[in-house]
Amino acid sequence: MPLDPIVMTPIAVIHTPFREVRDAPIQPLGGQGVRGSIVLDPAYAEGLADVDGFSHLTLVYCFDRIHAPALRVVPFMDTQERGIFATRAPKRPNRIGLSTVRLRSVQGCVLEIEDVDMLDGTPLLDIKPFYPRYDNRADVRLGWLERVKDLPVERLKADERFVDKGDAFPSSPSR
Repeated sequence: MPLDPIVMTPIAVIHTPFREVRDAPIQPLGGQGVRGSIVLDPAYAEGLADVDGFSHLTLVYCFDRIHAPALRVVPFMDTQERGIFATRAPKRPNRIGLSTVRLRSVQGCVLEIEDVDMLDGTPLLDIKPFYPRYDNRADVRLGWLERVKDLPVERLKADERFVDKGDAFPSSPSR
């Protein structure tokens, strides 16, 4: 049964010092201390009421430079091919990224943030407050990541493995 398409409109643009994939950290922990900003479309300004009371925000954004998603990838921190849904790799079917960042300040429609791992100019789809009681879990299994959990992710940078090379992706998994 085919699903209806979903259309989303960005609410903001994220600005960071990372212009190229190979320069970006692979997770927000790797961007610890790196500052960026969010420039919100003024049409959404009312939605920022009370956000300044939170220390961290979870950002939902679009991997807008991924044009050829893949169902199997070799993720960062591994050399074995994995299913995309068992990784945090950016070549996702719907190109959705998720990062939790530190909120430094809110000035009008500009949010100053820290601990960024996304590329400059990334379209922001949504902002949610981070709440440890809801967002953390104590009893988890890590799958294949168990064997690499102690790698120094804060020092790892992305490489070229997710830069589009003109590869194709079927419009539906049934093809």
